[in-house]
Amino acid sequence: MPKQKNPIIEYRDYELPIGFPVILLSGENWHISDKRSGRLHFHNCTEIGICHTDSGFMEFDGEKHAFRAGDITFMSRHVPHTTYSSPGESSLWSYLFFDPYELLMRYFNDAFPHAELCREMLENSRMIMSGADHPDIDSTVKQIIKELQEKPLNYQFSVTGLFLSLIMQFLRVYNADKKLHPQSKNQDNIPSQLIPETGVKDSDLKLKNTLIIAPALYYIRTNYWQDFSVEMLADLCHLSLTHFRRVFQEIMQTNPLDYLNTTRIQEACTLLRMTEDSILSVSERVGFSSISSFNRHFMAIMNVTPSDYRKDISKAEKSSILKYAGWMQAQVPKD
Repeated sequence: MPKQKNPIIEYRDYELPIGFPVILLSGENWHISDKRSGRLHFHNCTEIGICHTDSGFMEFDGEKHAFRAGDITFMSRHVPHTTYSSPGESSLWSYLFFDPYELLMRYFNDAFPHAELCREMLENSRMIMSGADHPDIDSTVKQIIKELQEKPLNYQFSVTGLFLSLIMQFLRVYNADKKLHPQSKNQDNIPSQLIPETGVKDSDLKLKNTLIIAPALYYIRTNYWQDFSVEMLADLCHLSLTHFRRVFQEIMQTNPLDYLNTTRIQEACTLLRMTEDSILSVSERVGFSSISSFNRHFMAIMNVTPSDYRKDISKAEKSSILKYAGWMQAQVPKD
């Protein structure tokens, strides 16, 4: 019996403009065929798509997911997938390809609230959602497309702001789906209130506290693999240990140790995806003293074991990869 060939996966490399890393692909060239491609593909950047007409399917993670007109998709970079229309249909799409880190780097620092959750969403998302069910997302995506098509005065600044809003809207959907914090209320919709006896706005105090703990956040991000104490982090911020823990929990919605472990696990995910290092080696590189501790924290944060996480990624790693420049118009699969 002949040996079964590994599937071929295409890598599509989009050269995004420096300084404004955004590309819009839209128009009549972007009718998607009803012929299923025999190949999955992935990109070097984040993809947001909006389906204007008809219906069809997207395939990723070994499963087929239906879409219809009005749906919006969010695909992280490096997620193998393919899209095709329903039989006899030819769905029309617009696509946004962008680098969220370069575009919004001034915001996505370690002081950014829920930074780990945001990074997780940007690196691990596969979302299909109804525009009717998410009118704010639908409106923001369409406004970005309009700005990029018409290019009015200072449209780059407008698009950057709209992307920041869009990422936050996606983040809320992602957070709700993951149910990471079912015990806490959504603070985003609570008006700023005055703190008794101070006359200081709560939002202003949070910003001040964020700046206070910034040295600790920076140290964790640049030294996460090392062994250090929470007391040392408090000293960096010139705070007592008790005050530091309280402020950190208030701003980051997690305690310093959990924040450190989450950072380590996120870095471990990158190593598991991008290297062939053993799980033991990965655990040591990100700062865990034992494999059992690494496995326990990985499972608690990612809801999957390190070996199963790598097994899912290996579908792409074990496939033959073809590198192409990013397609600038839809391709029709050959019979």
